Amino acid sequence: MKTIEVDEELYRYIASHTQHIGESASDILRRMLNFKSGQPVQVKEVGQAQPVTKTELAMSTPAVAQNPVRVVRELLLSDAYAEKSKAIDRFMLILSTLYSLDAKRFASATELMHGRTRIYFAGDEQTLLAAGKQSKPRHIPGTPYWVITNTNTNRKRSMVDAIMQEMQFPANVIEKVSNTI
Repeated sequence: MKTIEVDEELYRYIASHTQHIGESASDILRRMLNFKSGQPVQVKEVGQAQPVTKTELAMSTPAVAQNPVRVVRELLLSDAYAEKSKAIDRFMLILSTLYSLDAKRFASATELMHGRTRIYFAGDEQTLLAAGKQSKPRHIPGTPYWVITNTNTNRKRSMVDAIMQEMQFPANVIEKVSNTI
């Protein structure tokens, strides 16, 4: 197994293509590149690369904008989502998907979210444990965030509602998502 370094943006892109919890980066990349195990690799000689200006890059690569509403609807209809039998698993998958759609709005929504005595989201497990030893923090796959999980299903729904409202999803989509948790 080799290790490679990727920037945060590329990491989020790869993580957004996770189909199930526990899937390795190698599995995701193999699927994305349609590369099978044992397939011969063609090595190409690479000459000196010419620097590319930002203008050239913007003109040569079409913007691939994801429609957030469509992505969420596809998630709700996906086999990966349907296979989740527990509310916590659906909750985690929704949070992961929302983060992959707009990390900045997700971050601002989670910063605003806390109870009278509880913190719901943090960048590390220790912060959540310090706020409550029984909070059962879990890492949100594909994100730098942790979330408390010892809340009831209605609290999980309200957390997702608040995040989706901050991310400006239509009310009908928010309601559909909440009803599936």
